[in-house]
Amino acid sequence: MSDTKTETKEYHQTKYAPPAGACDMLLIRHGRTMPAIPGESFETIDGHGNPLLHPEGEEQAVKVGERLKHMPISAIYVTTLTRTHQTAAPLAGHLGLTPRVEGDLREIFLGDWDAGLYRIMAAERHPAILRAHENHEYGEIPGAETTADFHGRVRAGLLRIAQAHPDELVAVVVHGGVIGAAMSIASESRPFSFRGAENGSISRLVIQGETMTIRGYNDIGHLD
Repeated sequence: MSDTKTETKEYHQTKYAPPAGACDMLLIRHGRTMPAIPGESFETIDGHGNPLLHPEGEEQAVKVGERLKHMPISAIYVTTLTRTHQTAAPLAGHLGLTPRVEGDLREIFLGDWDAGLYRIMAAERHPAILRAHENHEYGEIPGAETTADFHGRVRAGLLRIAQAHPDELVAVVVHGGVIGAAMSIASESRPFSFRGAENGSISRLVIQGETMTIRGYNDIGHLD
C-alpha cells in the first residue's frame, strides 16, 4: 500500500485590488465651515460662497491627516474654494505634497442663494428647496446650476484626475454636493441619492477608464 497522501486544493476568498491602470481615489469632504448669519454674506470666489473652516472643521482636518498619513498617497487635489485647501493642509504637511487644484470639482453653484442664503432657506424649508429635493434638480433654486451641468463637470473632473494617476492612490478634498454627485454617477442612481456625506468623511472610488466603482462611502471612524 502507498503512504502517499493526496493533497487537497483549497480555494479561498479573494482580496480586492484595483484593476490594472485604475486610479484609487479617496474623496474627502472638507471640514465643517463657519455658519451662515442672517443679513451677512460669505465672501465669494467666482460667485461661489467661500466660508472658512469653523474651529471644529479645523480639528476634523487634523484627524483626516492623522488617518491617512501612512497611506501611499501620490497626489492631493483640492478645489478653487478655500475650505478644501484648509482641510487638505494637515495631510499635505504629513506627506510633503503640494495640493493641485481641480476647478471642475468645486461645489454646486447655488445662484442667488450661494453666499450663505441657501442654508437659511433650507432650514426654513423654502418651496424651491422642497421641489429641488423632490425632483433631484438643483435648477429649482433661483439662478442655480442645473443638476445635469453639475454632474457633467464633476464627471469630467474625476476622469481627468484618474487619467493622470493610473495605478496610484490619490486624495481629493471636495464638497458634499460633489461627493453626492460622484456616488450617483458611479452607481447610476438618482442624483440626490447620496446627499449627506459628513464633514471630514472619506469615500472611495476606483476609476478605470470611464468606469467608476464605489468602494466606500461616508467613513467617519477617524472622527469619533
